[in-house]
Amino acid sequence: MSRFWRGLLRLPLYFVLIIATLWTAGALYFDVPIAWLRAPLALVYGLAMLAALFFVKGAWRALSVVAVGFAAVLAWWLTIKPTGNRAWQRDVARTAWADVNGDEVTVHEVRNFDYRTETDYTPHWETRVFHLSKLAGVDCAITYWGSPWIAHPMVSFQFSDVLPLVFSVETRKAEGQSYSIIAGLYRQYELIYIPADERDLIRLRTNYRKGEDVFLYRTAISAEHGRALFLAYLDRLNRIHERPQFYNQLTDNCTTNIRLANVEAQQEKAPPWNWRVLLTGKSDELLYQRGLVDRSLPFATVKERSHINKKAQAADASPDFSQLIRAGLPDPVASRSDRPPSL
Repeated sequence: MSRFWRGLLRLPLYFVLIIATLWTAGALYFDVPIAWLRAPLALVYGLAMLAALFFVKGAWRALSVVAVGFAAVLAWWLTIKPTGNRAWQRDVARTAWADVNGDEVTVHEVRNFDYRTETDYTPHWETRVFHLSKLAGVDCAITYWGSPWIAHPMVSFQFSDVLPLVFSVETRKAEGQSYSIIAGLYRQYELIYIPADERDLIRLRTNYRKGEDVFLYRTAISAEHGRALFLAYLDRLNRIHERPQFYNQLTDNCTTNIRLANVEAQQEKAPPWNWRVLLTGKSDELLYQRGLVDRSLPFATVKERSHINKKAQAADASPDFSQLIRAGLPDPVASRSDRPPSL
């Protein structure tokens, strides 16, 4: 084989190692515990690895140097553990947990804040009791704040005798932290499951945050599968309460956790992976495609009618908030199936 072809075949490996070098420099920049060392270490490492790629004699020797550098930093990075005991922002100050006793489920630290603005609120943490036999359905709320490709999904469990319980999987930020997509690739944020009243998680996004649009979809998930999914959420809730874990923008985020709970709930019946699991701005299209929302109407019409901002703003703090925001929503109840949720 000629030198040209050998070089061409190595190009994908060069590309992978360059990406690995950039990621590793970022790991040093964000996660080294000594703040003043972060930028110098990241810069020196990045330059050293790029120099090895282009100046070390022998292509395989150069690639080996970069691979060893990546492996060494990765081994260190994997030793960083979440603590669960940082000075947290008030809205994520507590982690919830649940007691399951047969049909009865008690969820502790349910969030139900009284908002005046997005950042001015009175915290309320509640204990609520639910009965699996009273679970009547599962709805999916999807929040957009800019790009039509990226959104934040939340899953809401409906009961015939008590208010719904909605779950949001989020970054648990410490005081002074703001969210960054790049920082989210590293070990900067811990993960939190927030069970809450819809007047908290949904109304926060429709009534108090600026520039967010919320779409609420009623689904055709059966009560049986809804109960399995609810128990899977509670299991994840308890595990994270007992053993903190990191959030990761790509591998451990809101959508991958919904998918994980879905797989745990449905096991062999779980739907196949789909690219819209990650590009969640299109996840409602996936729900429609799989017949889990009303298909008697065109998708564009279903989406338009599922936009709830105006209803939520009108309902505001009403005790009937959950009922009012669902008025007129497309409802596939007549065609409920045994298929599992697809997020």
